[in-house]
Amino acid sequence: MDTPIPSHATYYIPLPPEEQPSSAAPPATRRKSLKGFAAIFASLIFFISMVALIINQSQAPLPSSPENNSPSSSTSKAEEARGVAEGVSAKSNPYLFGEIIEGSYNWTNAMFSWQRTSYHFQPQKNWMNDPDGPLFHKGWYHLFYQYNPDSAVWGNITWGHAVSRDLVHWLYLPIAMVPDQWYDINGVWTGSATILPDGQIVMLYTGSTDKLVQVQNLAYPANLSDPLLLEWVKYPGNPVLVPPIHIGPKDFRDPTTAWIGPDRKWRLTIGSKINKTGISLMYQTTDFKTYELLDGLLHAVPGTGMWECVDFYPVAINGSIGLDTSASGPGIKHVLKASLDDTKVDHYAIGTYDPMKDIWTPDIPEEDVGIGLRVDYGRYYASKSFFDPCKKRRILWGWINETDTESDDLEKGWASVQTIPRTVLFDNKTGTNVLQWPVEEIESLRQNSSSFEGVVVEPGTVVPLDIGMATQLDIHAEFATELLGSGVTEEGYGCSGGAIDRSALGPFGLLVIADDSLSELTPIFFRPTNTTNGTSTYFCADETRSSLAPDVFKQVYGSSVPVLEGEKLSLRILVDHSIVESFGQGGRSVITSRIYPTKAIYGSAKLFLFNNATGVNVKASLKIWQLNSAFIHPFPLEQI
Repeated sequence: MDTPIPSHATYYIPLPPEEQPSSAAPPATRRKSLKGFAAIFASLIFFISMVALIINQSQAPLPSSPENNSPSSSTSKAEEARGVAEGVSAKSNPYLFGEIIEGSYNWTNAMFSWQRTSYHFQPQKNWMNDPDGPLFHKGWYHLFYQYNPDSAVWGNITWGHAVSRDLVHWLYLPIAMVPDQWYDINGVWTGSATILPDGQIVMLYTGSTDKLVQVQNLAYPANLSDPLLLEWVKYPGNPVLVPPIHIGPKDFRDPTTAWIGPDRKWRLTIGSKINKTGISLMYQTTDFKTYELLDGLLHAVPGTGMWECVDFYPVAINGSIGLDTSASGPGIKHVLKASLDDTKVDHYAIGTYDPMKDIWTPDIPEEDVGIGLRVDYGRYYASKSFFDPCKKRRILWGWINETDTESDDLEKGWASVQTIPRTVLFDNKTGTNVLQWPVEEIESLRQNSSSFEGVVVEPGTVVPLDIGMATQLDIHAEFATELLGSGVTEEGYGCSGGAIDRSALGPFGLLVIADDSLSELTPIFFRPTNTTNGTSTYFCADETRSSLAPDVFKQVYGSSVPVLEGEKLSLRILVDHSIVESFGQGGRSVITSRIYPTKAIYGSAKLFLFNNATGVNVKASLKIWQLNSAFIHPFPLEQI
């Protein structure tokens, strides 16, 4: 049955009277189918007594980060975000501190239940943050993750563990590691796995000691023949690395996967900072028990602050397949990624790695790590990748944290979600970015589909799409525009004004998780611009009207996205209840949205096309699949 058309003008687009959106636009019909920084002063690792390392450092409140529409991250002096005093990035929502909230929303159990995702990975209950040590072993993909088994807020960090045959249908396993030694008693923090040529698995992770010093520790499987890797052994000689004397005791964390250098020694890098310069320290080892701190840095960028969760991996210039972390030689670039503690944003850059000097140089210095490209322009942090030897691909995970209040998380009993795993390839068309795309296995969840061809959306109109349930979707869409007048030059447009900021050429796109009255909606949209400096296109997500709840942080996210000559504007959106992952132009730009609707839930969640441009008609073609649940549940260990 066709969806009735509401009056959208009052709330959605406050247009002048003569430009009110038409209320007579019919629903779209569908076709259904069956289904550099200065050299480091110390030359050796300085193993001295741990007492000498106990130098308690406080971390300053989170500064604002206005560029590229990042959230304004301010924390009141009176109330510090959870985790900062312990020496990690903020693990509670800092955006609400110091703000006057006019009453918290009266959430119901039904609303909380709807927020839980159906095919994204999240634990059965309690708190989760960074993905850890992903790997493939004996037919199983393994995901470890930062987990609090006792509460839905950060603390008592252990390593949760889950396995999957296909990166979609996950099975919970018992906790892999707990904070039970002096060198990790305050947390078994983020780490990475390295698979040795003989099949051994080496896991390096950061521990927070009894004195809150960050050290690196070694662990390995108790039984390598166990496909599930249920038991893990901590090396008796831990810690294997302590902070160098010129590095703060709380500024030394998150070792990467190691790679083999030309001298057959293993290299790895660890994030840190010197003053306000973000750096990546370089170590080499032959046995993962003893290490040499190399004289130089892999890379450093002034003004970017503490680097954490550093990732470093090769990509093939031809953009064909993923590469093992140790791959080197002609036809290869290297991606360096850092999670910036100051801004809570994952940045990356593409460049050249010199394995003889162990130095990485960005291809475009103006787009260096921390000042250029982002892995994801939305609610996303602490990403980690691994090489999948089965399908020759690099898989990327990322943490989606909450933007509601801790009290709400405690009431619903859980907090945080992992993104859908994404493949990462070099974009050989632009030569300046990577492409991220959901793993192909997600398509196994597809059920009924609906197709819409050539739907015309006139300026100032909204068109409902008759697809039935709209809370679990895989949406593919292409857009073309028809200019209705002479070309215009417009300055100052981007994502920051959101979907209500009208210009001649945009915005236009889709409204996801929207109710019939459009009192709640999340626009995912393109905004082409034509300025005196040339043309560009922005890809954006607007959360500002995603929820009527006042105690939820809502932001506009996005950036410019390359659109090459002859390309149509295209996007893919994965909708999974309160998580929306949007991929623009084949994954050149990605935005993850975390939303908390109060009305647009269950059967009241709808999907619309919209065109808020003033000078173009938009023609849209879409194919939309309903997605099944992944039915994530505990592994039936009793059947082994």
